[in-house]
Amino acid sequence: MKNMKRPAALTLALVITLSALAGCSGKVPGSSADPGSSSGSAPGSSSEGPGAVQPMDLTGVSDPYLSTAGMPGSTVVATVGGADITAAEVLYWLNSNAVAYLDQFQGYLTEIPWDTQLEEGTLGSQLRDGALEAAAFYRMINLTAGKEGLSPSTDIDASLEQEFADLTEQLGSEEAVTYVFWSNLLTRDQLSYLNRSSDLYLQLQELYYGENSGHYPTDAEVMAWLDENGYFRVKHILLMTVDQNTRTPLDDETIAEKKASAADLLSQLQAAEDPIALFDQLMQEHSEDGGLIANPNGYIFNETDSLVGGFREAALALDVGEISDVVETDYGFHIMLRLPIDPKDYRVKVVQSRMQERADQWKTEYPVEKTAAFEQIDPASFWEQRTALKAAVDAVIKSSSSSSQG
Repeated sequence: MKNMKRPAALTLALVITLSALAGCSGKVPGSSADPGSSSGSAPGSSSEGPGAVQPMDLTGVSDPYLSTAGMPGSTVVATVGGADITAAEVLYWLNSNAVAYLDQFQGYLTEIPWDTQLEEGTLGSQLRDGALEAAAFYRMINLTAGKEGLSPSTDIDASLEQEFADLTEQLGSEEAVTYVFWSNLLTRDQLSYLNRSSDLYLQLQELYYGENSGHYPTDAEVMAWLDENGYFRVKHILLMTVDQNTRTPLDDETIAEKKASAADLLSQLQAAEDPIALFDQLMQEHSEDGGLIANPNGYIFNETDSLVGGFREAALALDVGEISDVVETDYGFHIMLRLPIDPKDYRVKVVQSRMQERADQWKTEYPVEKTAAFEQIDPASFWEQRTALKAAVDAVIKSSSSSSQG
């Protein structure tokens, strides 16, 4: 197999809800049938169908980390800034990283190629290192919050307890809830820790960049950030020169007619007393952009968006409020209107970006030191056992659901 790109780093999960955990262990009364988070079912992990995994025997299992990775969850696998990082923390993120890796293939890949060679080791080692990085980041949040005298909000654990009680009622027993946690490489303590850490992160963000911090981004700073990151807002009238379904070119005669129509529309705009108002009218009447209904107020793009060749350059060449000439791309003929961006809509993004920059500095302030136990984590073996654990939990929940419905 060819080398594969290194998976992108996972972002901070701000809130992990128990309802999401319920949804990832099969259909249960009142639950979502389809998981919506990174803790969802991985392709190929069902206990039914061809190539089914043999479910783990849950009898005697008391530590999901010991059962999947061969080490207790309390095992110290690394330290950061003098704080211990346990196997439970790393294995939770290893599971999340593996699920996210499979999810990006939308079912086309059902087995993780752990031994695939990447630039810095195998895919397995990269997913494991990424898990340690995420676990260390959460410890850094707590270390930094401690220095700032912050503590988790009092309602975090209370809210979690209520959700736990609701889920217990839904699944029928605390044991079933515990099993659901295990299938996601979680315990109640670990889930509480993740939620409290996320709350502390938001408190730190408010302390450093909130409205009363003295560093709240001004409109000018937001606009400068938008420019720096290539943000622009634009409407366009599109007359397509390719088939909307197949993207194959139309015949030459039709293309010539589209070009003449685009030129006529531009002439109308150039002669109008209120070209902006007329632009909207002509856009609604003539544009063949399939996204128009969903984006009547235009599109906002940034430097990371992949756009058809020539579109970005033409849009950025316009001043706000200016209408372009006819611009030809591989999709057809465009007439563009550059629109303003309201800085208040992006102030939160700027705050988050600044917070991320500060968080990146924590990595130099709090170096990570691995222990020998970290190298003993075998990602492929762990995933095999995790899949067997999840298959067993799915079977239990399915049986419980069938019994309650019967």
